[in-house]
Amino acid sequence: MVKKILVSQPKPSSDKSPYYEMEKEYGVELIFRPFIKVEGISSKEFRQQKLSIMNFTAVVFTSRHAIDNYFKLAAEMRIEIPETMKYFCVTETIALYIQKYVQYRKRKVFFGKTGKIDDLLPTMIKHKAEKYLVPLSDVHDDSVKKLLDAKKLNHTECVMYRTVSNNFTEEEVKNFDYDMCIFFSPSGISAFTNTFGDTMNDKVVVGTFGPATAKAAHDAGLKVALEAPTKEHPSMTSALHDYLEQNQ
Repeated sequence: MVKKILVSQPKPSSDKSPYYEMEKEYGVELIFRPFIKVEGISSKEFRQQKLSIMNFTAVVFTSRHAIDNYFKLAAEMRIEIPETMKYFCVTETIALYIQKYVQYRKRKVFFGKTGKIDDLLPTMIKHKAEKYLVPLSDVHDDSVKKLLDAKKLNHTECVMYRTVSNNFTEEEVKNFDYDMCIFFSPSGISAFTNTFGDTMNDKVVVGTFGPATAKAAHDAGLKVALEAPTKEHPSMTSALHDYLEQNQ
């Protein structure tokens, strides 16, 4: 029986999170502890890419991390972002996050609805004269580049942040007493196996989100008890709820 679950994500900000409802309904304890964290690169590392923020008239943001590190680098390099800069965001939530750094009403901000860059392309095409900068993580593929190339948009991708392991402390390793771990990325699986090797393979069951995460878990020899998303369970909370209902 599962009693204590480690969820490799930050703690939900809302008290109405489905995770908290499951705690009450099934008598489980949920601990939120990311296995990975995002670090911004230094201004020196950015300059090594031989790019200047001021050479672009628009920025494409795919995450809040991209926004944080774009403005952090600008501040470090003492660059004042011009009022004319345009921002293209994959979701409205990300677009609204820009308010943390600039006055939203004074900027030209555009956003998509689905969270995918494809949904943003029609708007970007309407602004074909812009020179787009696309901040990304150090781990990325060429999918964004290929999409923008296909539409003949003037764009440049750059690395502004990296994903690193959020290492366990000696005390956390010593007191590890979870029955289940929930993973959301292959990096999380890697961080877990780097810490514990295969010592937890028979002691802990895991839940995974996304096919790449599931593959990494199976390849590591972990006991995969649930996988999401599926047609029946599009979210991890839905899949976990069903698992607890069937097994508690």
